[in-house]
Amino acid sequence: MRQIVLDTETTGLNPKQGNRVIEIGCVELHNRMLTGNNFHVYINPERESEEGALNVHGLTTEFLSDKPKFHEIVEGLRSYIAGAEVIIHNAPFDLGFLNHEFARLKLPTFSEHIGGVIDTLVQAKELHPGKRNSLDALCDRYGVSNSHRKLHGALLDAELLADVYLSMTRGQNSLGMEVEEEVVVIDTGLEPIALADIIFLPASDEETAAHEATLAGLDKAVKGQCIWTATLAAQ
Repeated sequence: MRQIVLDTETTGLNPKQGNRVIEIGCVELHNRMLTGNNFHVYINPERESEEGALNVHGLTTEFLSDKPKFHEIVEGLRSYIAGAEVIIHNAPFDLGFLNHEFARLKLPTFSEHIGGVIDTLVQAKELHPGKRNSLDALCDRYGVSNSHRKLHGALLDAELLADVYLSMTRGQNSLGMEVEEEVVVIDTGLEPIALADIIFLPASDEETAAHEATLAGLDKAVKGQCIWTATLAAQ
């Protein structure tokens, strides 16, 4: 399954007020594994950013002045995202801007090009009701290092969100596996008998891929090899 983790930066909060997309960052996952096939562009919005937005992303008008305009990058974006399931944190915001940009060029909407949307903000609220579920909060909760995130950046945020998504949907909270044994006490003066039925089931391809993605995430977190990867490499 091909998934694209996506983030954008914009000149403001509302495309209907003339605000535009100025950066798009995408990270590709295939069967829950990072492929390195990323997509990243800065875009000249042909207008200035609002003060609040500029304080968030730091992308000045001068920096963006020589970057391509949206119509110059749209075909590459369309090809990259075609048919993929797209993962976004607070999807209505990014989709609203991207659909607006596509409509300006009289193209089918961005949403019509993709194979579905996963909103990690909605997922996080369901998993952690009543808690902060910003990207920074989720990084803290799942142990994803974001110490290098001084300003918002579309590609950096997409990379962080990919790690958070993989952690949030892993289906287990620790690497340990505990098997409870059923203890039956028979009043015969003998020692208690421990009964445990052990059934061996080989891991499926999806489970193996998820395991490898977990190890890759641990390697990234420690910026090297975690103990499990190092042990396997030494064998």
